[in-house]
Amino acid sequence: MTPPARVADVKSHVQRQFADVAANYRTSKVHAAGADLDLLVAAADPQADRLALDAGCGAGHTALALARRAGKVFACDFTRAMLDQVEALACERGVDNLALQQADVEQLPYPAASFDIVATRYSAHHWQQPERALVEFRRVLKPTGVFVISDIMASEEYAQDTFLQTIELLRDPSHVRDYRASEWLAMLRAAGFVAAVLEHFELSLHFGTWTRRMRTSRANRDMIKSLFVGASADIRRDFGLPAQISSDDFSFTIPGAVIRARPADL
Repeated sequence: MTPPARVADVKSHVQRQFADVAANYRTSKVHAAGADLDLLVAAADPQADRLALDAGCGAGHTALALARRAGKVFACDFTRAMLDQVEALACERGVDNLALQQADVEQLPYPAASFDIVATRYSAHHWQQPERALVEFRRVLKPTGVFVISDIMASEEYAQDTFLQTIELLRDPSHVRDYRASEWLAMLRAAGFVAAVLEHFELSLHFGTWTRRMRTSRANRDMIKSLFVGASADIRRDFGLPAQISSDDFSFTIPGAVIRARPADL
């Protein structure tokens, strides 16, 4: 088990990192839309009589998408600056069925069986203890509820997994891990869910936009480019890199998946 002091230190680092770049996530096209977001909402099936939680909401794009159909959506995030972005977006769009809560997904401040839906998107790779978060989601979900996650998923092949974690960490020092789909399914089973992968997808990323969003240092940008240039043919293929990389364009793709889970005792 990770020592509590170390967990607290990592979480404080995440808060500092995202406080500085929160506004970038409000305007991020990757976060604001996408086929995976549409699938997540469809899988959650929000209705006017249902209460939803967006766990690790970031700038609130998932919460706002759910709010179009759900009765009420609670948007919680560990970083206050992110909740400020949610509030700004909600005001811009005239959304009034959102409730904001600064909270840790591993210690949610909600009673048991509170929600019909728990959803999370592009957040879980920052969680220090995802197993604990999943236990919390199971606790706050109603027995008939549904949990849906969309996130970057590491390859089941070790070399591709290592490559992905390396470029992610160089780009964002608060990165913890992009888990494999098999790891998510195992963690969900252990937390009391029955789960299935609904869809795998490839997320296209423009290198400059991807690194500017997190204000990645020039030195780290250069290290990532060096890894791309020196990558094996298999890595290049799996990350959508051309055989000959232009010095002006290091755009690439990374793998993701949408997973839906329900309480196992249904």
